[in-house]
Amino acid sequence: MSDAVAPHRSQDHQAPAGWFKRALDSDIFYSFRRSRLTMVAAAITLLFFLLAIFASWLAVQNPFDPAQLQLINSRIAPLWTADGQSPFLLGTDEQGRDVLSAILFGLRISLAVGLAGVVFAGALGIALGLVAGYFGGAVDSVIMRIADVQLTFPAILIALLVNGVAKSLLGNRLDEMSTLGVLIIAIGLSFWVQYARTVRGSVMVEKNKDYVAAAQLIGLPAPKILLRHVLPNTMGPILVIATINLALAIITEATLSFLGAGMPDTMPSLGTLIRIGNNYLFAGEWWIVAFPGIALAGLILSINLLGDWLRDALNPKLR
Repeated sequence: MSDAVAPHRSQDHQAPAGWFKRALDSDIFYSFRRSRLTMVAAAITLLFFLLAIFASWLAVQNPFDPAQLQLINSRIAPLWTADGQSPFLLGTDEQGRDVLSAILFGLRISLAVGLAGVVFAGALGIALGLVAGYFGGAVDSVIMRIADVQLTFPAILIALLVNGVAKSLLGNRLDEMSTLGVLIIAIGLSFWVQYARTVRGSVMVEKNKDYVAAAQLIGLPAPKILLRHVLPNTMGPILVIATINLALAIITEATLSFLGAGMPDTMPSLGTLIRIGNNYLFAGEWWIVAFPGIALAGLILSINLLGDWLRDALNPKLR
């Protein structure tokens, strides 16, 4: 009995190692190793995510906690300047918040909204694209006409519309967490069209292939065919869109917050910090807007570089 079980145990231990070895030998990882710019972008993106995850341990204060803020520490210059004070490495804002701590916590908000918005947009767009491409007919026409109408408007206008409707309906009941949810829904409803159109086109090609006909012949239900057999063959373009849309979602959230339609001052994202700092730019407190702006630009640039590389790596014509 023990001899029969032993080979299964060894195979279970070897499976992760075999998967890891195949990943290292793949064309995508080879393309990744050849591009130094992509490796730098990946390292910077990973650094931003780690800073957001460990913000509570790295920050010298919690900028969301009013009890930790002192107005006597407001508008202190960065530490390396003549008027700088410890421990405020990047200075403080008008409320006495440490700018570096505010960036770390704001980065967490921006990434959370961006990731959740992309997941929501992807789930909605993929579901509608699968249904439209597989069933066709009137269902396909209705979904695609809605998508065509939405494409005539910029994504930021759709997000502003959804955000404005939610605030008008909820009014004073819209607290910080509710605002976070509204932003995620607004961003998701702004970017689902790209997923739907891409998935629809892929499904229309895949559904005429033999493996789909075989699955239909043995009586598999449509949801199982779509999720288990068709969807995996469309994941390449979806990953590219999701990576690029992550940067767009973060920019959209920052734009909404800069316009005053996003996160409030009590729970600022990077866009909110830029809006706050912009009010003091011409008063000489340049650091309040400069460092959040640099952090946002670095994050967007690194994610876009990864998206460009992933698009080329998954394109069979460029291999």
